Amino acid sequence: MEAKKVQSYDPKTIESRWQASWADNKTFRTLNPGDSGFDADQPKFYVLDMFPYPSGAGLHVGHPIGYIGTDIIARRKRMEGFNVLHPMGYDAFGLPAEQYAIQTGKQPAESTGENIKTFRGQMQRLGLSYDWDREFATCDVSYYRWTQFIFARLYDRGLAYQAEVPVWWCEALKTVLSNEEVIGGRSERGDHPCVKRPLKQWMLKITAYADRLLDDLDDLDWPESVKTMQREWIGRSEGAEITFPVQGHEGEQICVFTTRPDTLYGATFMVLAPEHPLVDKITVADQREAMAAYKKEAATKSDLERGDLAKGKTGVFTGAYGLNPLLSPDDPEARIPIYVADYVLMGYGTGAIMCVPCHDDRDFEFAQTFDLPIKAVVDTGKGPTDGSECTPGLGIAIHSPEWNGLKTEAAKAKAIEVLVEKGVGDAKITYRLRDWLFSRQRYWGEPFPVWSDAEGNMSRVPDSELPVELPFMEEFSPPEDGSPPLSKVPEWVNVTDPTSGEPRMRDTDTMPGWAGSCWYYLRFMDPHNTEAPFSTEAMEYWSQVDLYVGGAEHAVLHLLYSRFWHKVLFDEGMVANKEPFQRLFNQGMLQAFAYKDQAGRTIPVDEVHEDVEPPTMIADSTPVERIVAKMSKTLKNVVNPDDVCERYGVDAFRLYEMFMGPLADSKPWNDRDVPGTRRFIERVWRLFVDPDGEQAVRASVLAERTGEPEGDTLELERGFNRCMERVEDSFTHFNFNTAVAAFMEFINLASKKSAAMDRDLCERFVCAMAPFAPHLCEELWSRMGHVDGITRAPWPLVREQYLKADDFELVVQVLGKVRGRTRAPIDADKATLEQLALDAVQEKLEGKQVVKTIVVPGRLVNFVVK
Repeated sequence: MEAKKVQSYDPKTIESRWQASWADNKTFRTLNPGDSGFDADQPKFYVLDMFPYPSGAGLHVGHPIGYIGTDIIARRKRMEGFNVLHPMGYDAFGLPAEQYAIQTGKQPAESTGENIKTFRGQMQRLGLSYDWDREFATCDVSYYRWTQFIFARLYDRGLAYQAEVPVWWCEALKTVLSNEEVIGGRSERGDHPCVKRPLKQWMLKITAYADRLLDDLDDLDWPESVKTMQREWIGRSEGAEITFPVQGHEGEQICVFTTRPDTLYGATFMVLAPEHPLVDKITVADQREAMAAYKKEAATKSDLERGDLAKGKTGVFTGAYGLNPLLSPDDPEARIPIYVADYVLMGYGTGAIMCVPCHDDRDFEFAQTFDLPIKAVVDTGKGPTDGSECTPGLGIAIHSPEWNGLKTEAAKAKAIEVLVEKGVGDAKITYRLRDWLFSRQRYWGEPFPVWSDAEGNMSRVPDSELPVELPFMEEFSPPEDGSPPLSKVPEWVNVTDPTSGEPRMRDTDTMPGWAGSCWYYLRFMDPHNTEAPFSTEAMEYWSQVDLYVGGAEHAVLHLLYSRFWHKVLFDEGMVANKEPFQRLFNQGMLQAFAYKDQAGRTIPVDEVHEDVEPPTMIADSTPVERIVAKMSKTLKNVVNPDDVCERYGVDAFRLYEMFMGPLADSKPWNDRDVPGTRRFIERVWRLFVDPDGEQAVRASVLAERTGEPEGDTLELERGFNRCMERVEDSFTHFNFNTAVAAFMEFINLASKKSAAMDRDLCERFVCAMAPFAPHLCEELWSRMGHVDGITRAPWPLVREQYLKADDFELVVQVLGKVRGRTRAPIDADKATLEQLALDAVQEKLEGKQVVKTIVVPGRLVNFVVK
């Protein structure tokens, strides 16, 4: 006798079936204008993830949290009838990829290709609905050809230039690093020592766009915190530039910028940056040794450390004096001592400041440290005016002959007027933003499309000669002399201009990793175009990214650089919008548990008994403290999503990642909670499929509704629409945890009344959950007899007529923490509410004694247990 078929939930079979179907049918292919089947009247939606650097380690469970979030949004938009562009690619050029290749003894192209293959496989296994036909990497020749083309537009506009600038040089990495890549004088990658040295570098004139970058933030739907960070990074300041003669040094002057020219008479000393060109000229003989030592120490500090950590407490006197330009050189109060301190940065303002200690906290600390005079020139009404205390702020000008008695704004205007009249100053606007250092002395990056003739005259490579391909190098490690690796390939460096027939020498620096990520969102609109970076038709149709999702760590640099390139392309007439990303959302970081011993040292998880309370060391049973930390190889707390999917299934993994909390929040991964979402999926399966039955689905699932719902079906209809209310709300701020919780609560209700779950309810439930658990829902949709997949089935709308106004959601807590929700009649008494609450959290109370019940009518019930 043949064994009876058991229809249990088998995620591996279901996942492989539907992933193969999606791939074979190109289910997520996006149509462009001109494509067969393109509907010009169909609304578009462009949702984009910040694409990843394909590291050798592959994805850990923290990486997909944003990808799953955008996938849910993309899938819903398709069901709402949108033409959805949801692509994926790889930020594959740059220092990390090159270092990884060196460590593994492979060519960067080979190791990067292997890593991309791993990433692609992991993302496809997660059921992410990307249009894989649009996939590319920034190291693809067909892509970086157009990165070079865009650089050429910058070059033609005078926005790309070479200059000798003080830069961070890392001897171990044999390359220049940006300020952001150096911490405490050491490289962020590898922790190698770095020093400042002057080198000729490519620079991009992002400062020319400072005002536009600042002003256009107002029109963006971005987190206010990100806008604030960009505004502070750009750092627009209005004030005056003032010239101070240097006493005893004929013709030498110090130009300072200040936002408070009205406090000029309160300046009792000046400070120069250690790199200021006048330092060596004006430092007196007996101060030169101390000055040299101070400058050497300052060269090991990053700008962030100098600006934030020094706080103006260290410095060296030059022995020279500046002269207040509004006083006679013979006036004893005209002499202002000149110091050097590392909290003044050469790249901000003029690299020199006038210091008014009575009205600036940092100047006040410095003056106290070096016993310098303190003079009040503003009466703020909040403190003494004798200089005994620091009183920053606005007020009335005092001890300032030309503008005494004026309020601050009027005093500032008058001070500028006086300075202009006397020819010693002028109104000025400055920015904290500096031009973008755009060179790297490494191999794995985009070659610059520029060359020089025999006289050293530089010009760009004609567009017809692009791409300038990166040559193959057997040995690509940085040479010991610090020269760029490409300089060791003479047959690549020395070429002939095909137009003139004259010899040319290629530039041997390469672009930084930022270059390719500045414009990739545009290439996704038209990735196979061989005639242009993208067509006008594709750009005009897709317009800009509707929703851009990524980590807050990119709040400044990547987003600022992309906005800059986009504005240049706007000026070129290549794009129609001033901004690339209309809406920005930052997902939170997924962390993991780690442990700390009594001395405060972090302990790898494989050295700890995690299943006991409190956790203890395996070696000696010493108690340790459980903490939440970033996933890292050192702490052995990295979790591979492949392992989780293998054990529990992809949909269980997707649901758990969303169920942990709002997408914007950081939260810890906990392996012990994943089985809960797997059990939920199995409950959904059993609701639709009889494990012991012969049919694809239960008979009730196919029962057609013939009239208005009644009885249990009416109660389920009401319950489903309450569920959909919460699902809809979850898409407002991407709090998808509330949607998953709503699904779970509805299944709790439906499981008790499964015979009343008719086809109409079942189809709408499966459609609602499809973006979250697509493999399960495709399977159930198919079993209900649908030939077409669920991808473009209609999104279920809330049916308002079934939302009752005579009941409410009762929140159920255990020891003050929410453990469940249920519906309760508005007029229910306390006893009824208590019983409903007990039914809702019965499993959570097993083995516990309820010692007190707190009932808040109309809101919640809280059980105090022991």
